[in-house]
Amino acid sequence: MTVTLITGANKGIGFETAKQLLAQGHDVYLGARDPERGEKAAADLGARFVQLDVTDDASVSNALATIGAAEGRLDVLVHNAGILAGEALDGPTALRAFDTNAVGIVRVTEAALPWLRKSANPTVVTVSSSAGSFWAVNNPDRPEYHLPLALYSASKTAATMLTVQYAKAHPGVKFNAVEPGTTATDMTAAFGIGRSPEESAKTIVRLATLAADGPTGTFQDENGTLPW
Repeated sequence: MTVTLITGANKGIGFETAKQLLAQGHDVYLGARDPERGEKAAADLGARFVQLDVTDDASVSNALATIGAAEGRLDVLVHNAGILAGEALDGPTALRAFDTNAVGIVRVTEAALPWLRKSANPTVVTVSSSAGSFWAVNNPDRPEYHLPLALYSASKTAATMLTVQYAKAHPGVKFNAVEPGTTATDMTAAFGIGRSPEESAKTIVRLATLAADGPTGTFQDENGTLPW
């Protein structure tokens, strides 16, 4: 059985990704900061809960140690936890945005790599955004062109670059970033836009279930590789 960890998975796209991977036979660990919400979401899905706050080193270490002790490996890691950070453009908000959306990827990946290396088909998927793509934000025909979220966009640029650099540094592990599409979640509620999390999760699931000879170091959406 494929052992999978999804961060920030108690709601939204992460929750739906967990649901779809469970349907494909994965043994899913649902990572969430809040134990009560995480336990409930895991129980609703039939997944396993692990307390995981991507901004807390001890929480990350404990979560991966728990999975490693129970399973002896990790096959799939989905970096889904993220924040919009659109309330202000100042130092504290910038630190929080990057700590969650970029530094959190480093924390979790570094803790997960020893267990990923024990997998026959180790796979990492970063839920990034084309809001961090120079091509998209400078294209008037793209919705990102009109998105006034400097810190979110910049932190997602960092998330995609981290994915590419990890792919180069660890050729035995597949690392890919994904633009899931504009999705109606708690994060986007103020904008009143987006399709269902069920639809957006499909691209994440596709990249999370790649064969051993699948691509690595890419940034993709549902239609394939994106300019960046």
